[in-house]
Amino acid sequence: MSFRFFQIPTRDGGSAAEELNQFLRGHRVLSIDRRFVDLGTESFWSFCVDYLESATSEGRSGPASEPRGKVDYREVLSPAEFAAFVKLRDLRQTISKEEAVPVYVVFTNDQLAAMVRKKIKSKSDLGKIDGVGESRVQKYGERFLTCLNAHWKETDETSGPTNGAGGGL
Repeated sequence: MSFRFFQIPTRDGGSAAEELNQFLRGHRVLSIDRRFVDLGTESFWSFCVDYLESATSEGRSGPASEPRGKVDYREVLSPAEFAAFVKLRDLRQTISKEEAVPVYVVFTNDQLAAMVRKKIKSKSDLGKIDGVGESRVQKYGERFLTCLNAHWKETDETSGPTNGAGGGL
C-alpha cells in the first residue's frame, strides 16, 4: 500500500487534474481523501490517494498500455486453480457480508488468484502476496488457509496418489 499526494489549484488546474485522472486510471485505488484548502486566490484541492503498488500498475503509462479491465480468471488459471479461486471468492463474499464491507477490503481478485497460483500453505506465505499486510493475515488468514488446504486435499484425493506416495499427510 502506498500514498501519493496531488494539489489541484482552483484557478487553471487543468493539467494537475489530468495528472490525477491519469494516475487513478492506471492504479488500483483503495481510498481517496479530498480536502479543500482555502487560501483566498491561492486556494486548492488536496488529494491523498491510497493505492496498491504492483509491478503491473507501475508499467502503465498511457492509452497504448494494457487497460485495467476485468481479468477472466477462467482463462488465466488452470481448471483446478479456478475451482480453488471460486471457493476463495465465495468465502470472501461470506466474510464481506458478515462484516458489511466491500469484498475488495477482504482480498482483491488478484490476491485470491495469487493465493491459488502460489499454493500458499501458511500465514507467512500469505503475507508475501502483494498488498496483503499483517492485519489481513491475522484477521482472515486462518479461514482462507483452511479453505485452500481443504480444496487441495480434496483435489489430491480425487486425482489419486502421485509419485507413488499413497497421499497421506
